[in-house]
Amino acid sequence: MIFSMSPMKPSEIRLQEDLERRIIHGIACEWENALWVLSSNDRLQMKQPLFNLGTIKSRLGYWSGPKNEITISRAFALNYPWDDVRDVLYHEMAHQYAEQVLKSSETPHGPDFLKACHRLRANPKASGHYKPLHDRIHIRSISKQDRILLRVKKLMSLAKSTNRHEAESAMTKAHELMRKYNINLLRKMSHRNFVSMFIGSPALRHHREEYHLANLLQKYYFVQGLWVSSYVLTKEKMGRVFEISGVPENVKIASYVYDFVKNTIDRHWRDYNRQKTLNRYRKTDFAVGLIEGFSNKLSAKKPKSSHMGMTTALITMEDPMLKTYMAHKYPRTRTFQRSASSQDDQVLKHGYDIGKDLVLSKGLEVKKNSHKFLAE
Repeated sequence: MIFSMSPMKPSEIRLQEDLERRIIHGIACEWENALWVLSSNDRLQMKQPLFNLGTIKSRLGYWSGPKNEITISRAFALNYPWDDVRDVLYHEMAHQYAEQVLKSSETPHGPDFLKACHRLRANPKASGHYKPLHDRIHIRSISKQDRILLRVKKLMSLAKSTNRHEAESAMTKAHELMRKYNINLLRKMSHRNFVSMFIGSPALRHHREEYHLANLLQKYYFVQGLWVSSYVLTKEKMGRVFEISGVPENVKIASYVYDFVKNTIDRHWRDYNRQKTLNRYRKTDFAVGLIEGFSNKLSAKKPKSSHMGMTTALITMEDPMLKTYMAHKYPRTRTFQRSASSQDDQVLKHGYDIGKDLVLSKGLEVKKNSHKFLAE
């Protein structure tokens, strides 16, 4: 943890001051970047505020009109992932927008504020005693009401079995359960609550395997994703990060799969490159091979038609409500292509062989205090 009852050493004070300076700079960069969804006239009316990290306990952040200042809780900013911090920033920006653009004189969370949240794509609930995004979405927060996740968790726990047939069967049943759950969502066409969460860390550039893994999550785990702008704390610049969106249950599972595959790549790469003779480019080849092997394994497991007459074709259908959510959240998007690079086919093949035998296991569990602290 950042804070301690014992006095901090001068070197620790300097480190914390530097970290807080970076966070404040990042908040300022994110504020400016968030304006792109507004009309040019609205952007001109939004005065760049002062930014501050404050010692506040009753809420995560607040907007002060008289000071033209946005304050974010210091403890919160230091101890939560960046998309949580950005979530609260957007909320406070909505208060600023309601006051400076809509000239609102109503109560803080009235109709004008909700209109501001809609225009800024902000979360109207991200304040006060609101539970931050990662606390709500993290896989450890499974409740008894999340029946789909509890059943998937039990099945993936069974996939720890040393019996290969039993492990494969458990993983197949887990995926079939997820498919049926999402088929039912599409059939009901009822209102759904969608959430968005960063997967991985913001960076100035990403290795090729990150794009392959992003495609795998979208293809098999019922989420949609985009590479979005985000501040890179270590570089003090805006970079990009992959953000997935979907119903909370699917986002939780996709997030777990991402971490599981990344950890599997690292573990097997250490064994494969024990002599340390291969460089980072070869690790990318190995990782891409593993992801492709796992992807082909999933595509080979054709689900049977359900008793409702649904077939595989429905599974690949886009959720129209999620599509509408994404279109509103990101009204202007562009495509880009990575330039082709040379690869070592032998290393890629070794990764592929591991991926085609990969079984998701160990259960959907993590240690209790497992936030990716900014301070780390």
